[in-house]
This record gives sequence, structure tokens and C-alpha cells, in this order.
Amino acid sequence: MLRKSTLAIAALAILIGGIFLWQQQNQPPEVEASAKATVGQTAVVKTAAVKTAAAQKPATESPAKVKDVQATSKPIINIKEMSEGKADAPVTILEYASFTCPHCARFHEDVYGKIVKNYIDTGKVRFVMRDIYFDRLGLWAALLARCDEGKKFFGISDIIYKTQSEWTKGQSNLEIANNLKKIGRVAGLDNATIDACLQDSTKAQALVEEYQKNSTADDVQGTPTFFINGKKYPNMTYADFAKAIDAALAAN
Repeated sequence: MLRKSTLAIAALAILIGGIFLWQQQNQPPEVEASAKATVGQTAVVKTAAVKTAAAQKPATESPAKVKDVQATSKPIINIKEMSEGKADAPVTILEYASFTCPHCARFHEDVYGKIVKNYIDTGKVRFVMRDIYFDRLGLWAALLARCDEGKKFFGISDIIYKTQSEWTKGQSNLEIANNLKKIGRVAGLDNATIDACLQDSTKAQALVEEYQKNSTADDVQGTPTFFINGKKYPNMTYADFAKAIDAALAAN
């Protein structure tokens, strides 16, 4: 497990800075047919902002320090908890994850679907996702996933993770923003809605503040990190998740 990076996110402006660049240039091309068929092979994020190497062994990644990102005032919006499954399910799984974390992408690619099928869809588990931000790219992706009041959050998140190795390959903020806009359109959002989401600096600040508050309270040191009915777990195989979930069910 990687320890906290000394590469700080120096200010909120750094996180959300550059998000408006694409708006000042030509609109991105329409969604290509191939985009809808994109399958995600999780790979290392190859951007200047995300330095994760493909050969790394740890199963978790650590968020950059964000102690320099301080709220200038109380957020004027409340951040909605993103969850799926029955509200009164006997077991709650809380995941802390980053949209630019390859290990998180692998969890959603290899494990999450089995948890959905065997535990969430059967009413046994409520699954909650909370964001961690290594960089501005993860924040932009979170803004996109929460478009339209989060009605498509888990569907958009699935696309973001499956295509992580593709949309993060952009060589500029503009190209990456355009890649995210393509994902939004594949998910059925129109350009106006996507633009409004990506430009929402108030929500961006609130998301960062929520991330700081929650990750500090739960002592989250890396991603993905899980809590199953309050008990902390690292990233695991599906078999290990099933054992932990079954134990939590038996304890109820």
C-alpha cells in the first residue's frame, strides 16, 4: 500500500483550474460509434498529473495531501451520498475510491459486478461510494458522474472506470475534458448538461471539503479502502469480500 504522497494539491484552484479551457476552444467532435463499444482494460493512468507506474505491486493507492485546500466558507450545497441497494439492507459497504486509481478500476471491473449480482440485487447489501481526489482529473470525473443530480452516477462511474486507461491519455486539459464529455454523451447526457456540471465550481469545492472531512474521520490512507458494517478492509478478491459480507450477515 502506498503512503501519502508529498505531492500536495496546493489549492482548490489547482484542482478545478483548467476545466474551462476546453470551453474557449472548438467544441469536441460528436460521439464516435466506437466510443459506445469501448471496453475498459484497466491500465496505468498516463498523465502528468498521475504518476502511477504499471509495474507497481500495491493493491491500494494513497491520496495526495490536501491540507492546503482549505474551505474559505461553508459550502452552500450539501453533497448527496451516492449509494445503491436497499436503504435498510442488513450490510452496508462503504468504498473510498478515486476515478484515476487503477486498483479501483480493477475492483469495479473484476469484483463489483459479482457483489451487485449476489448481494446488492438480492437486498443483502447497500453499497456507498465516496470519492478520493489524487488530482484534478479525478475531481472532473466526479463532477461528471454526479451530473443530473446523480441519477446516472453508478452507470457513468462504470464507464469512467472501464475506460480509465483511455480517457486519461489526453495530452492536455482540453483533450481530457473532451474525453470526459464523450463519456457523458455515451451515458445519454447532452452537451449543455455536461458543460454545466463540469463548470460547477461550487460543487467542486463542496466535494473537496466533503472528501477531506470523510477521509480524515475514517483515517483513509489509500484507495480503494472499504468499510463493511463499519469494519475497515483493504482491497480484496471477491472470495474474501464474500467471506467478510457473509460474516457481517451472520452477525445480524
